[in-house]
Amino acid sequence: MSQLFLDVQRASDCTSLPEDTALHRWAQAAIRGQREQSEIALRIVDAPESRELNRRFRNRDQPTNVLSFPADIAPDLNLPLLGDLVICAPVVAREAQQQHKSCIAHWAHMVVHGTLHLQGYDHIKTKDAEIMERLEIQILKEFGFNDPYVAVPEPIEAPQLTDNNDE
Repeated sequence: MSQLFLDVQRASDCTSLPEDTALHRWAQAAIRGQREQSEIALRIVDAPESRELNRRFRNRDQPTNVLSFPADIAPDLNLPLLGDLVICAPVVAREAQQQHKSCIAHWAHMVVHGTLHLQGYDHIKTKDAEIMERLEIQILKEFGFNDPYVAVPEPIEAPQLTDNNDE
């Protein structure tokens, strides 16, 4: 089994964040069998920091769910550093609600998704996206989470019962 060192930095005011052990398990599952040793710095941030990083590195002036910064190390050095992940807690919470998913399932997806990016997986081309998405679905299923790419129907609201005695 591959060994992962995950340095979790919490720079968010959000209070309902996953435990470090869960973050580690999800990242470990995304690495499994790919590398003998890996190191990842995972920083959990609020919207302003995410927005600034997204603007600076992707020219998009808005916060985003996850940013991946693969380590730029010569392969012949054989160092375990994979890179850095930055996950924006309020964006993850908002997206989970909008997509009718549990927050924990969406967190797992963002960690797996970002960790796969650190290993060179991408979703720009359709064929690459299919490969990456298949891996994400398989990994998340191991934790009991549903396919993150299947649209969940909006919850049906119960009709409002009114008291018609006011007439």
